[in-house]
Amino acid sequence: MSRAERALSADPTPVFAALGDRTRLRLLGRLSEGGARSIAALSADSRMTRQAVTKHLHVLEAAGLVQSARTGRESLYSYRPEPLDEARDYLAAVSAQWDQRLARLKALVEGD
Repeated sequence: MSRAERALSADPTPVFAALGDRTRLRLLGRLSEGGARSIAALSADSRMTRQAVTKHLHVLEAAGLVQSARTGRESLYSYRPEPLDEARDYLAAVSAQWDQRLARLKALVEGD
């Protein structure tokens, strides 16, 4: 199976759904800067409660975009780039399909 076929057979829906929220995008951006962070650290500079941050982190974790690890009584969250790479591959494969279809249409219309 080619990379494009693998990309198209994957289900990117959870990643796109998780990225469809501005708050989750901001959290993911902060985590992508490097280093694991606690819920307290992620909620410190915002008006969001720890419960709200936790809810958003759980969505990101379910999509595979972050992972958590327990350290004592805290959970530390860190960024995982692999699901974004897979989503990028999916979009590239869909784009290639459309390019091929448009090229065939152009050839048909122009009589090549």
